[in-house]
Amino acid sequence: MRKLLVLTVVVLLLTVLAAASEQSDAMATVNQFVNGFNHHDVKAALAACAEQASIIDDFAPYHWSGPGGCSAWVDAYHAWAKQNGVTDAIVTLGRPRDVEVVGDMAYVVVPADFAYKQNGKPTRGETGAMFTLVLHKGASGWLITAWTWSHP
Repeated sequence: MRKLLVLTVVVLLLTVLAAASEQSDAMATVNQFVNGFNHHDVKAALAACAEQASIIDDFAPYHWSGPGGCSAWVDAYHAWAKQNGVTDAIVTLGRPRDVEVVGDMAYVVVPADFAYKQNGKPTRGETGAMFTLVLHKGASGWLITAWTWSHP
């Protein structure tokens, strides 16, 4: 009986550790995207995105989807930044509020701040935003398939 109890505890611990590992791996992909953005490394940021992606953000045209969705968002972001004199943009993620992994899908909600310079002057940017993402795990690991950015 004691061996069965020990075996049950070990199996439960391994299950919890595996789930924590999947959550960490999904967050690593989110961090890869943000780090790529922060370091102006478009290639690294886009490597975190699935080819088919859907994005909702707070600048026109507000929605990008389908093949190259993340690339289209990057192009629109750069056009918006140029038009508005935005430089030195940095996204800072807070502690995730939710990282759920079910099979090969993950749902992530993380608070975020967006700071930048506008026409050479530091701004408050956007504080208290929420970055919500859906990721899919395939043969190459976790990739972002959808995300939204919303701020108060």
